[in-house]
Amino acid sequence: MKLFGLLLISSSVLFLAGCNKKSAEEQAAIDDQLIQDYLIANNLVAEKDPSGLYYIIDQQGTGPECNSNSDVRVAYTGYYTNGEIFDGSNAQGITFNLNGVIDGWRIGIPYFKEGGSGKLLIPSALGYGPNGGGSVPANSVLIFDIELIEVL
Repeated sequence: MKLFGLLLISSSVLFLAGCNKKSAEEQAAIDDQLIQDYLIANNLVAEKDPSGLYYIIDQQGTGPECNSNSDVRVAYTGYYTNGEIFDGSNAQGITFNLNGVIDGWRIGIPYFKEGGSGKLLIPSALGYGPNGGGSVPANSVLIFDIELIEVL
């Protein structure tokens, strides 16, 4: 009987793990469609990173490059696809290490050089995911207007 119970529990765990993977794939498809709809509605053209992140480079910048482990100073405005702003910095920006931020920033900001600016369109899995964070609801696509002021 114990063996049957273990098999039943193991089967349930595997089933639920498969469901979670499918739901993550479904959410990725939903997010991608939301981003594409936003791009079309706003007449924007973006590049897509293999991670699912979309980015638009308005100005490449001419200063030093950064990587996913760099300390940077960035001015930004964060908003949802409906245009509602949820976060932002002042014009002087904020300083942080890219290891300590959401994956969308860690992946996207290195596309710019110091002095560069543009837009990051971040699927929920590279933002705050299925749990959300702070005032950001679960499974939210995030858009950031960013300026990479300085690579430290």
